[in-house]
Amino acid sequence: MLDTAIRTLLGFVILLLLTRLLGKKQLSQLTVFTYITGIALGSMASEMVMQKEVRIIDGLLALTLWSLLVLIIEWMSLKSPVARVLMDGQPTIVIKQGLILESALRKQRLNLDDLSMQLRLNQVFSIMDVEYAILEPNGALTVMKKSSKKPVTKEDMQILSEPAGLPSEIITDGKIVEKNLAELGYSREQLNAELRKQGVKDVKHIFYAELQQDRSLYIQKRA
Repeated sequence: MLDTAIRTLLGFVILLLLTRLLGKKQLSQLTVFTYITGIALGSMASEMVMQKEVRIIDGLLALTLWSLLVLIIEWMSLKSPVARVLMDGQPTIVIKQGLILESALRKQRLNLDDLSMQLRLNQVFSIMDVEYAILEPNGALTVMKKSSKKPVTKEDMQILSEPAGLPSEIITDGKIVEKNLAELGYSREQLNAELRKQGVKDVKHIFYAELQQDRSLYIQKRA
């Protein structure tokens, strides 16, 4: 009993410390990788507590090494867009300008029933109301309704209703997202001209830039 109590106490403490060290995310923000990581850590801790043939030092070593590997991979994903895509995936457009993209659904193994359920969870009950729908890396569906289906605001009362575009990131962490530039039909010359207009001489000085629906450019410079 004493051995089990010691194992339980050590497992609880080390698991608490490691999860605090790894950082925190809301459950809705978890990717597949972070979800599996949490399950693996819990499984290792339970094995150390319940399996007497597993030495405590071996269990602690396994937990620590696993956590270090996760920290290294997360650090790499912060520094490298390529690593970030490999580890977490990237958003996938499944409805574009009101049309369902069948190839995107097949690639994500998402059937129409699943899509309809996700739309209902977003308070959308007809495909006709949707301008864009994006499947996020964590499996959640983000929906942009058509302009005519959005609630009227005071600002809307001053302008004519126009077809909605999709705001898209075009610079992240000092690097241009070439794929989005091509998708938006926004040339490098236009981008450079807008950057010069806003007093930016080098893309590396920008932490994040987003092209808005009205083709204006939102820029957040590095701190």
